[in-house]
Amino acid sequence: MDKELVDIEQEVHILTEKLQKLRKEIGKVITGQEETIEQLLITFLAGGHALLEGVPGLAKTLMIRTLAQAIDLNFKRIQFTPDLMPSDIIGTEILEEDYSTGKKFFKFNKGPIFSNIILADEINRTPPKTQAALLEAMQEFEVTYSGKTYELDKPFFILATQNPIEQSGTFSLPEAQQDRFLLYIKIGYPTESDETTILKNTTGSKKETLNKVISGDDIIRLQHLVREVPISDDLISFVSKVIRATRPETTTNSYVKEWVNWGAGPRAGQAMILTAKARALAQGRLSVTLEDLKHVAIPVLRHRVIVNFRAESEGITSDNVTHHLLEDIKVGA
Repeated sequence: MDKELVDIEQEVHILTEKLQKLRKEIGKVITGQEETIEQLLITFLAGGHALLEGVPGLAKTLMIRTLAQAIDLNFKRIQFTPDLMPSDIIGTEILEEDYSTGKKFFKFNKGPIFSNIILADEINRTPPKTQAALLEAMQEFEVTYSGKTYELDKPFFILATQNPIEQSGTFSLPEAQQDRFLLYIKIGYPTESDETTILKNTTGSKKETLNKVISGDDIIRLQHLVREVPISDDLISFVSKVIRATRPETTTNSYVKEWVNWGAGPRAGQAMILTAKARALAQGRLSVTLEDLKHVAIPVLRHRVIVNFRAESEGITSDNVTHHLLEDIKVGA
């Protein structure tokens, strides 16, 4: 076997062991929600951002805070409110004086966006003007203020939360901004056994101590390795067929034509392949399988396939459309 390949396999083994330790650290505080945690880790490895949605009390904020505490990176939480301004996120210039010369000058005071892990808590509570302040940072990993560009620290992740049941005083994220999120993760209620464990563990005096088990350099290296994971031409063709089948103007699928208003763009295909590679690497594998692609398809397409009004009235969601396409489209067909 090629020595370089052996070295890569050993490196992947060491790094994936650290990921397993990270899962165990998170498990000290968070009971259940394994799929949500897996999707968060996939987002990290793929170098993207995640939008988490769930009713109040499902530990969305706690989950992200716990994840940040177990990684040796800087963490900031931004509580989004209706009166939050863009400068509260990216920073602002302040007037300072050089006491040796008496001259006054403006100095850029960096905001909380200048951190590695950002929790954008209840992002739909702030107006679009402030939501848009995140766009450049999410896509370009930099911030521009007064004509000057400031690079953000890497790795850089934005993990945003929103509650689906609150309408008063909220501002729905525009589709274009939702598309900036790699995955749209929905958190469900815990199982009966998990809920019993949660009640037992959270109503006593015992507090778990979290250890930092993985570094920022490890995350960056994993992100580079993710892009090296091979995927067959047949699977790339499968992804292309699925994405193109979501578009009602070009699809031959009658289900899509009947229920979908807008289909997914090319960024959805990129996200699907990249997150499938991240899932494979997280499990210690150096190749993408069909199961990887099907596993990530739902959170990738959830916010990129827009159903029509009639579908909404019938309770048909983008998840239903994706399930239908995954059953209908075959590899190599």
